[in-house]
Order: sequence, then C-alpha cells, then structure tokens
Amino acid sequence: MSVTDSLLAYILAATLLSLTPGLDTALILRTTAAEGGRKAFHAALGINAGCFIWGAMVAFGLGALLAVSEFAYTLLKWCGAAYLCWLGVQLLLRPRQHFSLNQENAGSENNWFLRGMLGNVLNPKIGIFYISFLPQFIPAGHSPAGWTFLLVAIHVLIVTLWSLTLITATRHASGVLKKPAVVKWMDRTTGCVFLLFAAKLAMSRR
Repeated sequence: MSVTDSLLAYILAATLLSLTPGLDTALILRTTAAEGGRKAFHAALGINAGCFIWGAMVAFGLGALLAVSEFAYTLLKWCGAAYLCWLGVQLLLRPRQHFSLNQENAGSENNWFLRGMLGNVLNPKIGIFYISFLPQFIPAGHSPAGWTFLLVAIHVLIVTLWSLTLITATRHASGVLKKPAVVKWMDRTTGCVFLLFAAKLAMSRR
C-alpha cells in the first residue's frame, strides 16, 4: 500500500469511527448542554491531549517492538485482528438501542480539560485500539513511531472538527444521535468496518 493509499484509507476509517457515538461524544454533548460551548471545547482539548498521551506510549513501544522481533510483530498482528474482529461481531450482533447522554467521565468537577484528558488516559481501550488499528496503515519501510504520531494527529484533527460540529449544533446532533435507528445503523456500519480491517490485518505481511 502506497503512502497516499494508506492516508486516504486511514482518513476514511478514522472519520467513520470518530462519528460513531461514544463516551467522548457523550461528554461533549452533555457539557455543551449543561455548561456551554466554551467548557465543552475545553473538554474536547482534554480528549485530544489524552489521545496524544496514548499515541506517544504506543509510538515508542510499537516502534521498538516491531523493529526487534518478527515473533512480536506476528503476535501483535493476530491479537489486533482478533480484537477488531471481536469488536465488529459485538457491534453487528448487539447494536445499541439508544445512546445515553448521562454518562460521566472521571476527572475534576470544574476542570473540563482535565476531565476530558483523564477520560481517555484512564481508558486502556484507547491504547489497545491504537496498537491494533494503526499498524495496518503504516507503509512498509517507514518509521512506526513517526507514522503513529502522524496518524494520531490526523485522528485528533478529525475528532476536533467533529467536536466543534457537535458544540455548534447541540440540539440537532443530540436529537439525531438518540434515535434508535441511527444508533443501530452507526454501530452495525462500524462493526462491518472493524471486520474488514481485521481481515486485512490478518492477511498483511511485514
């Protein structure tokens, strides 16, 4: 896969995954509705900081791991494929019927930046997701660490644009996201994406 192909495929996948309702979306919507757009943007910046912290940990660990061990690369590949497959099957077979805006993230009551950051840093699923999802978009012969930071930065940019969209259209966005049909469609679509990338990762070669 060329550099251009890798970037285009990743942007498409990351955009779809960013639009899928989750805890970060819930925090942004709830903060906007209860505290206003300014504090919601602080929460969004905290979420981004959490992504970069996980990205740094994954980048340095991933780069060293892949550089020294063929066995570690193969093990990581199959673990990542299995994890993505499990997520995809869960979303396809058990899509959510509703999306609650009352979920809380860990953190300070008043510091929304800290609240958003801790919501990601204290969630090991973010790290597991990065280490299982990002390697398949790193072109052969390129630095795993450098590309991991680049892909995380792209993901953060997409998440920021989505957060700003939610902040400026809170009522409309929250109403749409709470519709059972929309929630089920997003979960099942994302499930299909996970399964496709699980198969791609499993068949990839170093």
